[in-house]
Amino acid sequence: MEYRRLGSSGLKVSALSFGSWVTFSNQLDVGRAVEIMGSAYESGVNFFDNAEVYAHGEAERIMGRALEELAWPRDSYLVSSKVMFGSVQDPKPTQLGLSRKHVMEACDQALERLRVDYLDLYLCHRADEEVPIKETVWAMSDLIQMGKVHYWGTSEWSVDELREAHAVAEEWKLIAPTTEQTEYNMFQRERIEVEYSDLYKSLGLGTTTYSPLASGVLTGKYSDGIPQDSRSNLPGYEWLLQSMQSEEGQARIAKVDELEPMADELGISMAQLALAWILRNPNVSSVITGATNAKQLKENMAALEAVTLLTDEVMERIEGVLANKPS
Repeated sequence: MEYRRLGSSGLKVSALSFGSWVTFSNQLDVGRAVEIMGSAYESGVNFFDNAEVYAHGEAERIMGRALEELAWPRDSYLVSSKVMFGSVQDPKPTQLGLSRKHVMEACDQALERLRVDYLDLYLCHRADEEVPIKETVWAMSDLIQMGKVHYWGTSEWSVDELREAHAVAEEWKLIAPTTEQTEYNMFQRERIEVEYSDLYKSLGLGTTTYSPLASGVLTGKYSDGIPQDSRSNLPGYEWLLQSMQSEEGQARIAKVDELEPMADELGISMAQLALAWILRNPNVSSVITGATNAKQLKENMAALEAVTLLTDEVMERIEGVLANKPS
């Protein structure tokens, strides 16, 4: 496993990490979570991502029970939660958002569900237009001072919002966000490659990226239609099915069909090609992967070995197929 600094912080995160979105509760129970998390840990993964809203808190409960059963040394792994959308199905006004009240109380609830004494990373799942950024930065700083959180960050915040958070922290001598979690894959590139390009040095921004396989499209499994066991067939993910069947979705699948022979030439899977492509970007601190079985996990972890296969020439060929490089 390769370990990268989370931005300008001293925290080392595994280049490939493991997330619970969609799979925990919907596809994995505690027993299977123990098996797959255990395999990930043995492969060198040290960062496990979660959020209050995933399965309305159940994803954190499953991960917490798995962590308790696995009984790893607490100083050997990182666990995160994200706050914004709440953990109940019909939240009251004070049960969501980034107000000081919800940020503080949601942290305590996440600690209880995850069965840990502190969160290594605590992220604002989206920006909250109804709450002053100063209020959120202050709450996050206090949680760090209290020892309940070690580092805080954001998810899908704009450049202006990130700059304001850092400016507030500097003005009031508070703790600024360390990392941003955003979508990044062969089809979603603008934010990582263009929008944040100045922030990696000016703010020391670290990044944990999600959806590296574009909800499974970049595995190539949708080339012959929608598999029955696809997450797009899960209740509540009808939007994903519609996306696959849309004109844009079909165009993406066609591009994957063009890329697969290239992966075959290199002796790797399409998923490994897509993951290695992301890992080549030095501004990505950690790529959050998901898996529903040990075979998928092993395949994902092997993407690290494929990075060296992606020479400049291969990357040019990939760009020729994608034809979407941000200017």
